[in-house]
Amino acid sequence: MMPLTNTQRQSLRHVPEDWIHPMPVRDLFSRPGPIAVDLGCGKGRFLLARAAAFPDVNFLGIDRMLRRIRKIDHKARRRNLANIRLVRIEGYYAVSYLLPPESIDMYYIFFPDPWPKKKHHDHRLFNARFLDALHRTLVPGGPVHVATDHRPYFEEIAAILRADTRFQEIEPFVPAPEERTDFELWYHDKTEIGRCSFVKAV
Repeated sequence: MMPLTNTQRQSLRHVPEDWIHPMPVRDLFSRPGPIAVDLGCGKGRFLLARAAAFPDVNFLGIDRMLRRIRKIDHKARRRNLANIRLVRIEGYYAVSYLLPPESIDMYYIFFPDPWPKKKHHDHRLFNARFLDALHRTLVPGGPVHVATDHRPYFEEIAAILRADTRFQEIEPFVPAPEERTDFELWYHDKTEIGRCSFVKAV
């Protein structure tokens, strides 16, 4: 039997010591490199495939559900993906308070909860305050890639980003087939997936 590597032995989950001030995100990884955040990483299909395809990029998966984080941790360690770290926390809070200024090279935000009922729209992730947090934490020129199956919410997200002169629209990011999230696989033949990408203006 092959001996376990250090990655396979040690959990990739990180529990911040301080939940109020920014955490030293670059210190979470064993080697330097650009940091990509998969915000709301779900069951981890995209995160695991992307991290395997780009071993020189450090990936931070953030999700509020402990069960999902535990499963991704187990799968990532089995695949010896040393470039993944995981934090269990609500995404808006993480970007607003735990990620340092200009520390993130790119964001992937796929299928955020659309909160379809009008009375719940205030719970939606994308608003002016969230864009402030994205802008503060992104490096200049860093992209934000968004996808959702909920067309009205997609139009709202795209409109909010297009109205903010701190961001410039670019060609939408399209994941490779093996990187499609479970949500995308479910909705792929049922509805059009809305995609948009923007970069932080230099």
